[in-house]
Amino acid sequence: MATQACKKGAVRVNGDVVKPSREVYPGDEITLRKNQIKYQIKVLDIPDSRLGAKLVDIYRKDITPKEAFEAQELSRSAQEYYRQKGEGRPTKKDRRDLDDFIENPEDENPA
Repeated sequence: MATQACKKGAVRVNGDVVKPSREVYPGDEITLRKNQIKYQIKVLDIPDSRLGAKLVDIYRKDITPKEAFEAQELSRSAQEYYRQKGEGRPTKKDRRDLDDFIENPEDENPA
């Protein structure tokens, strides 16, 4: 997945688009785009060998601004307000009912 993200240009190191084989060094800043959020990570140190996922936070610092997460939450809530998930686009019948309602707002049962 990381290789595909690099090939698509979603990963940058110090502002430059990188290849999947690019090595990172302490002090590098990695920017990646995932799920409409631009994450920013600073490399603190490089481990000597492979390690578990729980220990990764020792070697990196997440410097993603909180505004990025708030913007995603705002867009998600606006989308849910407009149309509930799973309802899809309005059907022809829905549009006809809306048109009838707009044309005849005083009628309770449009014909």
